[in-house]
Amino acid sequence: MMQRGVSIFGWVAGGVVGALSGGMVVALWALSATILSGHPTVIPLGAALWSGAIVGLVVGAFRRGRTTPAAVALGVGGLMGFAWWALNSGRPIGLERPDLFWGFFGSLASFALVGHLTRYALRDLDLSQPRRDTVEHLLLRLLRAVGFVFFGTTVTFPFYFMLASSLKSRAEMLLDPTNLSIQFSKGLPELLEGYVEVLYTFNFWRYILNSTFVASVTVVVTLVLGVLGAYAVTRLRFPGKELMSRSILLIYMFPAIVLVVPLYAVFTQLGLRDTLPGLLIVYPATTLPVALYMLRSYFQTLPAELEEAGLIDGCSRIEVIWRITLPLSVPALASVGLYVFMIAWNEFLFAFMFLDTPELFTLSRGMVALNTQEVPRQFLMAGAVIVTVPVMVLFFWFERYLIGGLTAGGVKG
Repeated sequence: MMQRGVSIFGWVAGGVVGALSGGMVVALWALSATILSGHPTVIPLGAALWSGAIVGLVVGAFRRGRTTPAAVALGVGGLMGFAWWALNSGRPIGLERPDLFWGFFGSLASFALVGHLTRYALRDLDLSQPRRDTVEHLLLRLLRAVGFVFFGTTVTFPFYFMLASSLKSRAEMLLDPTNLSIQFSKGLPELLEGYVEVLYTFNFWRYILNSTFVASVTVVVTLVLGVLGAYAVTRLRFPGKELMSRSILLIYMFPAIVLVVPLYAVFTQLGLRDTLPGLLIVYPATTLPVALYMLRSYFQTLPAELEEAGLIDGCSRIEVIWRITLPLSVPALASVGLYVFMIAWNEFLFAFMFLDTPELFTLSRGMVALNTQEVPRQFLMAGAVIVTVPVMVLFFWFERYLIGGLTAGGVKG
């Protein structure tokens, strides 16, 4: 069954990949058991690396052609998992007592995954002799896997911490704040108690409406002004065009904290402080430069001949923009709109300085009311989830437009 031609290089490659896979999988296994079940665990990193290396050696040795049969990889991993479970008396990863799910099935599944990952990393590689392209391919795959696990963990763990903490009662938070398991047996009303309190007792439903209104109007105003300004800079000729084009991002040279003091004084004199229209002046002013820059770069990629044909057919400039330019710019408009909405939704400094009346608070300004000693921590976490989820949903919904708009605009400009 062992393939002829598998060299020492193949064994070494399998062992290294298996060791890294074992370390990562066992670490994730122990972390998941701690978070989801509340069991204290330890990560036996040395044993995990050696066990993964053994699995990798076998997977690297038993290859057919340029891959290892899936049954071999899963079988070897499963046997190693069973050995782990047996040698640790049914309490692997430092479990306090034998646990069928996290102990037995966790061992089998984790090392079966190690075998599968090793097989997947070594697929289609010629391991008969050490070659430069083979080593480069293998390193790229390992770096990609490590990067994916690292960034995935750093992104998802904070959000899960907020979510799990928001679903706990005050007694559970005081008893063990590091226990991140979710007790679904409590029932939905008790789980969502923090959200009900935040929405109705702390009036977050009003803050949601205020933030939605401010962010939506900011998006509309910024897009209208941004489209007209970017089109003028791209297609029209007028004095000062080059100066305007080069100084679009000049406002970003000034920190927001420098602008907030004079704006505070001016808005107080004009009666715009502690009003939502005041924010609706500041937010478009701060987001418009980036919108202009992104839309100008995108408009430069559109063929001017299409617009000239529209003008020859009798369309006005406004009709050309409405009927030709905007339909071709949907990815850029979506990406700019999403960017502006996220900025306006999450903005805190101007909202904190300008708003004093609780009925006018936006979500970010209202979060300050939850960050006190008198308010339970799970309410603060529930408020953080309420602030975060809408932006996440919008991001995933418009992701394809966001990527398309950013990459297309990066060709020129």
